[in-house]
Amino acid sequence: MSAAEAVERDPGLQPERTRLAWRRTTLSATVAAVLAGRSALHEGPSASRVIVCALCCALWLGLLLIAHVRIRTLTASGHPPALTPRHAGAATLCTVALAACASALLF
Repeated sequence: MSAAEAVERDPGLQPERTRLAWRRTTLSATVAAVLAGRSALHEGPSASRVIVCALCCALWLGLLLIAHVRIRTLTASGHPPALTPRHAGAATLCTVALAACASALLF
């Protein structure tokens, strides 16, 4: 990247793209949680299905909280700090566990 390109670069674009990516991730997680709940109750509620559905909802809320904090951090400052490994790991764990729980309800 040349010096002229570095000067012309808008520093607000990357945080905006990251904020939009967090929004898409939470939307996808919301769809997975809703479909998991629908699947759990479709064939009649059983104890195991209700527990897995509750776990899906808890994981969804965890991911939503992490995303909300990150989105707020991105919009609050001109140069947001990097995502901490702890938060990145928690977001990854919530996403993977939510997908696993949702797919477990399908089988």
